[in-house]
Amino acid sequence: MDDIRGVSPHSPTPPSRSTTPSRSTTSSQPTPPSQPVSPSQPVSPSQPVPNPLRALTLDQLRERTSMKWRAYPPDVLPLWVAEMDVPLAEPVARALTGAVARGDTGYAYGDAYARAVSRFAARRWGWEGLDPARARLVPDVMRGAVELFKLLTDPGGAVVVNPPVYPPFYAFTERHLGRRIVEAPLDAAHRIDPGALAEAFRRATAGGARAVFLLCNPHNPTGVAHSADELAEATALAERYGVRVIADEIHAPLVAAGAGYVPYLSVPGAERGFSLVSASKGWNLAGAKAALALAGPAAADELARIPVEVGHGMSHLGFLAHTAAFAEGEPWLDALLDGLAENRALLASLLAERLPEVRYRPTEATYFAWLDCRALGLGDDPADRFLERGRVAVNPGPAFGTGGAGHVRFNLATSPEIIAEAVRRMAAAVSSG
Repeated sequence: MDDIRGVSPHSPTPPSRSTTPSRSTTSSQPTPPSQPVSPSQPVSPSQPVPNPLRALTLDQLRERTSMKWRAYPPDVLPLWVAEMDVPLAEPVARALTGAVARGDTGYAYGDAYARAVSRFAARRWGWEGLDPARARLVPDVMRGAVELFKLLTDPGGAVVVNPPVYPPFYAFTERHLGRRIVEAPLDAAHRIDPGALAEAFRRATAGGARAVFLLCNPHNPTGVAHSADELAEATALAERYGVRVIADEIHAPLVAAGAGYVPYLSVPGAERGFSLVSASKGWNLAGAKAALALAGPAAADELARIPVEVGHGMSHLGFLAHTAAFAEGEPWLDALLDGLAENRALLASLLAERLPEVRYRPTEATYFAWLDCRALGLGDDPADRFLERGRVAVNPGPAFGTGGAGHVRFNLATSPEIIAEAVRRMAAAVSSG
């Protein structure tokens, strides 16, 4: 790691801080369309995978041209958007370079991605119920959600969310689709509040309107992995009020050891539900667009109504990369999760030392830390102070809806050195008055 403390902060006008818009074979022989390439079984590496969060220097990261490293001036430490500071997992890199070498850059096709996710779910979560026949290709999770909103609601209809929650839930629902948001805020422990959810469902379906519940599981930004009991209670409430459930499970691979993760469609009563999954968060593949929409057994006919053309928006390279990640990327993922556990403990220690007024509860899932900065007296948007005076970019809490004021979202998927420097700068920004 280069000397990140040697960077002198200055204060040009920053850009808008809006949040993000969100082993294949190497044979040269073509595979007939009737026989899509099958993902191979996971292969254990001959030696342990090193912590990918310690693999890259700050100078190497600054060579990147993605949103995280280009939206702010180079003196800013970017700990905001959902990108990780890691190299690609080796099976993913091999799938991509192999495709490029073959010129395999056409349209995505087949069920290899869905079968890879099904096998991953069985190995990782003990869930045997993911049927690839009930999966549809979609470009990304939010586009999949939009397509399901079109099927399950009418213009002006309601989408229930649990704030504080991922800001694109609001943007895609209201600005891009003309549906309305109904909030059911999380409780003080960041868990689903059944009373708030029931009231939201009542308002959403008033007058016989069709409504959906866009569930974030695990939850972004709070990092909560919802329990089986919580999901079952939410499902029962949805059935009582006639609300359909769509689970955004993009962070499912990123659950800490011992925390446990419950796939939504594995919950009794979720047969009419939907799930959206992707490797984009777990293996840092947001730029390689690919996701799956999954249906419970009683919702398969509805899922089949998504136009097949929607899947054409998926990147074929993304399809191959995501398939390789789920099929062979678990050793890399385990190394990442170990690194994230170390970073959570490091952040807790650094905050206790330098910013003891900040409340932080290490999370069960995701690579985000949800920091309660209200005791610092920095107003509703402490991210503004951290950027202007500390040159650290974190996500402003108010963008996450009710419960976000006075908070920031801090991206832990970086090196320990960058985390330490970011906390040092944030503390200096507070002390500067």
